[in-house]
Amino acid sequence: MKKIFKTLAAGCMFAALAQHAGAAEKIVFGIAQEPYPPFSMKSGNGDWNGFEPELIKALCERMQAECPLKEVAWDGLIPALQSSQIDVILNSLSITAEREKVIDFSQPYYQTPAMWVAEQNLELVTTPEGLKGKVIGVQGSTSNATFVKEYYAKGSTLRYYNTQDDMTSDLQSGRIDVMLADALTIEPFIKTPAGKGLADKGLAPKDPLFGSGIGAAIRKGDSALKDKINVALASLKADGTYDKIRSRFFSVDISAQ
Repeated sequence: MKKIFKTLAAGCMFAALAQHAGAAEKIVFGIAQEPYPPFSMKSGNGDWNGFEPELIKALCERMQAECPLKEVAWDGLIPALQSSQIDVILNSLSITAEREKVIDFSQPYYQTPAMWVAEQNLELVTTPEGLKGKVIGVQGSTSNATFVKEYYAKGSTLRYYNTQDDMTSDLQSGRIDVMLADALTIEPFIKTPAGKGLADKGLAPKDPLFGSGIGAAIRKGDSALKDKINVALASLKADGTYDKIRSRFFSVDISAQ
């Protein structure tokens, strides 16, 4: 029965997209000149690949649109959008209240999960009660720090770090018992020789304190394009296309919803 409902939902989304479809329109996507693997990488022949270029391709096929990529310096992406040099930024741009004052966002298409990491042989239950009395490391001024402070400060000792490298060094030397870090950066590290002895102890639960996620940015007030992207994203998730793309680059669930 669930499969039937899911199929019906996908069909409704495709029908909504078809209402927008006509002659192929051109939607220019901005991409930062600076590669950000595995989200965006440039091959030797100049082609872009990675999670986000593949997602752009799938979105544009679903929207029946022609979508060239225009390279822009990272700090010039929002000005380029505002000046109509590009139409969309789908390039790991966080949804923040400050940015929402000047641009609009689609629904989030990924959320960076937070991962607990500790010494491989250490048995841990990563609830506030399970980590009572432990020394927890976290990078300061991050949503991870906000989460740990809210739920773990009463029973655990919290240690804040300026960099991921400093925190990892202290974990490996035993100065902290466990750390909460960005899964998309720490997971590849613990699989390398430099991360030997460390292990994934599970993801933190999804929580509003981790923020709204990463969305596609659109010019302020362009509700038609925003709606079209939202419908296309929803349809990609409904029929499993999003997850197929995601699984080629990440073993953890990065979906925002």
